[in-house]
Amino acid sequence: MTATQSPLTVHRFAMRFSSTPRGARLARRMCRFRLDAWGVPYSSDAHDVVTLVVAELCSNAVRHGHVAGRDFHLLLTGDAATGTVRVEVTDTRGERLPVPQSPPPADGEEGRGLLLVAALADRWGCCPRPSGGPGKTVWAECAAPGLISPPLIP
Repeated sequence: MTATQSPLTVHRFAMRFSSTPRGARLARRMCRFRLDAWGVPYSSDAHDVVTLVVAELCSNAVRHGHVAGRDFHLLLTGDAATGTVRVEVTDTRGERLPVPQSPPPADGEEGRGLLLVAALADRWGCCPRPSGGPGKTVWAECAAPGLISPPLIP
């Protein structure tokens, strides 16, 4: 979403989740529901890609960005005009910035999440927490053809 674009022309979903595996799982499920409601149907390639990106970023926030007693925040925005969904996951641990490992370690199942995000998303990155508090936001943008424009509220 650009600074000149009206927030009424994009879909928006924002929620805090507990920084636990259960919170990450709930965030993924909420994302799946929202995408379908926004016109990106279950089992479509775009739906699966965005859901996987959300799952990886939320899992990383729980595993690497966890601070006891602090939640992580998920923001999804869907812009029908550009056919893009932006995923933003904010945690409260700013000193641990994401870096994809290339190649991932051969001895385990860790270290592949950001490689998946980089391969699936059109763009991704990290920036300081928008509120100015401690932490960071990891974001990704994915193509999502089929997004419908939100209804205009009279």
